Amino acid sequence: MVRLYTEDDISAAIKDVAGGKSIHKSALYWGIPRSTLISRLHGRQSRRESKSTYQKLSPVQEKHLADWILAQEALGVAPTHTQIKELAQRVLTLHGNPMPLGKNWIGSFLRRHPALKTKRQRRIDSQRINGASTEAIKPENRHNMDEHGILEGQGGNGLVVGSSKLRSIQQKQPGSRCWTTILECVSALGRAIPPLVIYKGKSVQEQWFPQALDEFKGWKFDASNKGWTNDEIAVKWLEDVFIPETAPNDPKDARLLILDGHGSHTTDDFMSLCYQNNICLLFLPPHSSHVLQPLDVGVFAPMKAYYRKEVGFLTLLTDSAPIGKRNFLICYARARKKALSAQNIKGGWRGSGLWPVCVAKPLTSPLLLENSNRKRPEETTQVLASQDKAPTPIQTPLANSVLWSTPKRCIDLERQIRHFHQLGQSDPTTQPQLFRKIQKGYHEKDSLLANAELQIQSLKEKLELARPRKKRKLKAIVL
Repeated sequence: MVRLYTEDDISAAIKDVAGGKSIHKSALYWGIPRSTLISRLHGRQSRRESKSTYQKLSPVQEKHLADWILAQEALGVAPTHTQIKELAQRVLTLHGNPMPLGKNWIGSFLRRHPALKTKRQRRIDSQRINGASTEAIKPENRHNMDEHGILEGQGGNGLVVGSSKLRSIQQKQPGSRCWTTILECVSALGRAIPPLVIYKGKSVQEQWFPQALDEFKGWKFDASNKGWTNDEIAVKWLEDVFIPETAPNDPKDARLLILDGHGSHTTDDFMSLCYQNNICLLFLPPHSSHVLQPLDVGVFAPMKAYYRKEVGFLTLLTDSAPIGKRNFLICYARARKKALSAQNIKGGWRGSGLWPVCVAKPLTSPLLLENSNRKRPEETTQVLASQDKAPTPIQTPLANSVLWSTPKRCIDLERQIRHFHQLGQSDPTTQPQLFRKIQKGYHEKDSLLANAELQIQSLKEKLELARPRKKRKLKAIVL
């Protein structure tokens, strides 16, 4: 059986000969034909190097392509043969070689790079999560992009007060209900890059924008038939927004872009552009964005709440203020300024477990705990029966569900904290339950403060409108 030798073996044999060892002993020790070792000592190239001039891609270009494939595999999204060949063809076209690759090119490419191998994929979500923890990419170069849609005239759906004689109240919604999509992107260090706003229409029109455009500096705008993103808009966002706005200080540093598996993100144009700019793509598993996507975890919910508040405030100030595209931009810009804070962005990354990397964070999310807040009929009966008995030390999660009510006063919170110290060691479910209730109580107080601030701001606006009129009347009397 003939022993296979590698280029490393030949290099080691040449070093032995240079150190004084005979050619015959070096060739025998490393398993290399004597004639091959002699020819290498005389400066002859290897067969692979001599044939490299006939390759469509240079060895350096193939090395970059192989490194990109290994990086994508580490992120859990290894490319297919078709995608690899398409990327290689685009590299050739960029360098002025329009000749197509042969049908056997992918096989020859894999033989030239033994570190790569065709394997059957296994869809394991935890591998994708672990792949995001690679230390090769700096935190400032880790980004998350996602789209979210907003109806232009959609206000809040909260409770209102009216006549007790009517069963329902018709609440006027200001303006149209056109769908608008916004592409947002944030970094792991809390930075938000300018968004891309996609209107519903054939083209972007000038009358859609307010006169003062200072607060929209860097924003990009586009239009589609339904107000949704598509393949062309995704590539445009990558070229005009993401690549220039997130350029690393060191051009050699790689960038990580975390996004969902939407069809516009997996096109050949999109992936080829990422490959050319050293951008690694990490696609989230289906139906997991509410747990793994930082924008969904910490940003979009408060942003839409702030937007509805701005729409409601505009309606409160005047009855004749329709929410068109111009007012929509003003309301969204104000809401975006409040919601896209560094604290919210970092909280989204931390809550998803993507930075700092914590695999247990998404796995212990309350959104993954099925029936966590539901009680079976027999449990409800036990709870009602236990209310007539003398209080006993709480030992079961059922009793905890009765104890952990939303605190309304400081004394309620103090009572629950005392019970928490008693049960913290025996029942691990007490801590998350208590924290959820405290968070709920905090949000309720925050809502009351927000409504009070809204009323104060409305009164200030009315006073500002009333002051000029009084001055004009006084001047008329003096004259």
